[in-house]
Amino acid sequence: MERNLKNVLVISFGFLLLFTAYSGLQSLQSSLNAEEGLGVASLSVLYAALTLSSMFLPPIIIKKLGCKWTIAVSMCCYVAYSLGNFYASWYTLIPTSMILGLGGAPLWSAKCTYLTIAGTLYAEKAGKSAKDIINQYFGIFFLVFQTSGVWGNLISSLILSQSSNQGEISEEDLECCGAYDCLTDTTNSTGSERPSNSLIYTLLGVYTASGVLAVLLVIIFLDQIKSDQAETEKEKTPFWSTFLATLRHLKDKRQCLLIPLTMYSGFEQAFLSGDFSKSFVTCALGIQYVGYMMICFAGINSLCSLLFGKISQFTGRKLLFALAAVLNTSCIITVLLWKPDPKQLAVFFVIPGLWGVSDAVWQTQTNALYGILFEKNKEAAFANYRLWESVGFVIAFAYSTKLQVYIKAYIVLSVLVLSMLTYGAVEYLEAKSSPGTPAATKKENEGPHSQETHM
Repeated sequence: MERNLKNVLVISFGFLLLFTAYSGLQSLQSSLNAEEGLGVASLSVLYAALTLSSMFLPPIIIKKLGCKWTIAVSMCCYVAYSLGNFYASWYTLIPTSMILGLGGAPLWSAKCTYLTIAGTLYAEKAGKSAKDIINQYFGIFFLVFQTSGVWGNLISSLILSQSSNQGEISEEDLECCGAYDCLTDTTNSTGSERPSNSLIYTLLGVYTASGVLAVLLVIIFLDQIKSDQAETEKEKTPFWSTFLATLRHLKDKRQCLLIPLTMYSGFEQAFLSGDFSKSFVTCALGIQYVGYMMICFAGINSLCSLLFGKISQFTGRKLLFALAAVLNTSCIITVLLWKPDPKQLAVFFVIPGLWGVSDAVWQTQTNALYGILFEKNKEAAFANYRLWESVGFVIAFAYSTKLQVYIKAYIVLSVLVLSMLTYGAVEYLEAKSSPGTPAATKKENEGPHSQETHM
């Protein structure tokens, strides 16, 4: 096998193994570690650490360790989070959440850098277009990586479905489920009852083993890559340049107007994974159904991401944003009005399914919008994207345990309305500016390699 392709596959399957564990753990945090809101607090700390890490750490770590060892060490940060869940407490989960958050940005940055350099080197050797080879490598990576959400949640559902705590949920217990939940750590005595320790340890053991395998796969099979070009670039651009460029980019009126839309991405994902999964699915059906619900969300999300990426050239982004806003609003209104009932099993999957359709628009079209509007300042623009989306996650997870679900649903709906108004203002400004001359600010200094916030 051609060596470069082998390295791409090693990285792809390493990330698949690592995020199979992480995606499953993230979906379960609000239900598995519900006591005193520990689970969602850990996610809030995690995204706060990721925000800081994105601004400063990647170029420093990659310069010191190189791409291969940055990936391996950062993967160990994820394994630490899995280990912290074995004895979940404020003294274990919060520190390991910080460790994961700090390791997240260098991991994704090193992956991007490695694939870019590998693609460039192969293109030079084969006399092909570097852009085409790099796109091909990233395509292979995401083809493999995107399935991690399905496998991680499938593992959790299959293992937790062995619980002996399953049974009929009384009408009295169901009263505490839904938008008007009772704000207790365990919302009913049947559906939300914590599975036995043996099952939890089995699940965490599988997740930890998956993470360790990812680390070993990278250490043993991934070749070290010469990054002379990357080193030269880093010497020219100090590590704080991305941070300064990010702040300077806020002078652009359109960037400021896009902040609510970018933050909304964090709010809506946090609401589905933190609030809907706990107060609807876990409460009324049991924790073993959370994985199946998230598989429904992730599967439809992936398919629609591919679809919308292709049809956007025919429909235009405005129509897709309108579709997403209507679907998300409908889902939120349904959440507010619907009283979860185990007999209405389909509804528990229809809501995440429709949510997946709208989330696919938020992810693909918002990223594309940033790339189009800020073509000359992509580094600073996407740094802002990562920053404000992470802030949305942090805020949503921070107030998660303090408010009832219906209040949080109204907050998400309010942010959505504000997002659509400010997005409309951006489109208005673009329409006013002459074609081919976007109302962009002066070109900023470009920072180090961009990372993606695939947490």
